[in-house]
Amino acid sequence: MTFTAQDKVNWLYGITCAFIVLSAILLYFELYWVYLIPAALAIILTAFFRLHYLLLFITFCVPFSVNINDVGGGFGLILPTEPLIFGAMVVFVYRVFLTQEYDKQILRHPLTIAIIFYLVWTLITAILSELPFVSFKNLLMRCWYVIPFYFVGVQMMKYRKNFIRFAWLYAVPLTGIIIYTTVRHAGHNFDERFGHWVMEPFFNDHTSYGAMITFFIPILFSFFYKKDWNITAKILVGFIFSFFLLGFVLSYTRAAWVSLAAALVLWFFIAFKIRWWIISLFALLIGVSFFSFQTEIMQRLEKNRQDSSGNIAEHVKSITNVATDASNLERINRWNSATKMYLESPITGKGPGTYALLYAPYQHSSDLTIISTHSGDLGTAHSEYFQALSEQGTPGLIAFLAIVFFIFARGIPLYYKLENPEDRRYLMAVILALFTYLTHSFLNNFLDEDKAAVPFWFCVALITALDIYGKRKSDNPGTIKS
Repeated sequence: MTFTAQDKVNWLYGITCAFIVLSAILLYFELYWVYLIPAALAIILTAFFRLHYLLLFITFCVPFSVNINDVGGGFGLILPTEPLIFGAMVVFVYRVFLTQEYDKQILRHPLTIAIIFYLVWTLITAILSELPFVSFKNLLMRCWYVIPFYFVGVQMMKYRKNFIRFAWLYAVPLTGIIIYTTVRHAGHNFDERFGHWVMEPFFNDHTSYGAMITFFIPILFSFFYKKDWNITAKILVGFIFSFFLLGFVLSYTRAAWVSLAAALVLWFFIAFKIRWWIISLFALLIGVSFFSFQTEIMQRLEKNRQDSSGNIAEHVKSITNVATDASNLERINRWNSATKMYLESPITGKGPGTYALLYAPYQHSSDLTIISTHSGDLGTAHSEYFQALSEQGTPGLIAFLAIVFFIFARGIPLYYKLENPEDRRYLMAVILALFTYLTHSFLNNFLDEDKAAVPFWFCVALITALDIYGKRKSDNPGTIKS
């Protein structure tokens, strides 16, 4: 949408007059919420004239957002972010529809095509869902995360400063949450049992909290190497980074620890240019070894009866306890339920967003744990992959895996081709950050929450932006700007 200087002046006068009249009327009737109108108008004007500023403001709000389970009519809402994200999506779609302008390079990119397929299949499965109302709500939720933070995000990430802004605007408030959580946890002597909920109300539990701390560790680490920052800025990075490491350890999130270790392995492969055929052979050998010795492996795992513990070494050991650890056993219960749901509807699944409402009857008595419920009211499949399989069938899982594939199939080769060292550093950081989440998502799923969805899609957008606009070695000048 193009506005002339006179148009902007006219809009300003019109809005000001309307606000004065409306304020007078509402104050007369003692409706004092009128004082919220200026903030609302500021947000609306920002959305129309500086949409990227609104997305950055939302990013800052995300760590502080709170999930309200029922705001009326059975609707849940994450405040204050979801209404703002929905508004950003509407404004962007309206602008594109009005101007018929959007960079076709973005639309032709393999990652974009995979994302569009993902959304289209979500629409199809929502239509065929066992609970259509629930599935269309889920479809809308996916759209309001993907459309602003990926499709607008790619245009934003043409400028390096926007990536830096995004990282700081999420990391700084998250540092505040880490301090808040650590202080509360200290009041309980850092007992592991209290570590599951002391981050409330900002995070629902320690798993999502640990996942997002882990996500930003590679990004913050990349800032240590930013040459144009002075020593004061580097000290600030070190201060924040130390809090992230503290939060990472005290989150007692085993999946986060595994995901960071996996990211370090991936960094080693990328940094030392290990050939992909060697990596594939290594993965194949692991797979063959597991299936060849699965009986012996399972017998060994069943002997491990170390439950979750405040002792770090014991807590790490409990990761492989599939005999008595209730958390591990409950995941197996959820995965088995998801598999049964998938086998009933292997093509379309049960419908987006329906797992939590439908999995209860699929639980087998032998899988139930001390934390299971017969009513099945304790959440999701604890895996992005099993959730996609049960809710959207084989094509749904393929759609999600296609996004995962192109993140690394485009991102990793691009790392070696980019000329600018800063671009390469940020690309490596987001590849590792995304890998921590995608590894973690074998055991948990958070892409239906703003805490994970906003940084995830912003980082995917950076890969696409660098792939399209970044300057390659022995190439024509790119369009990535500072």
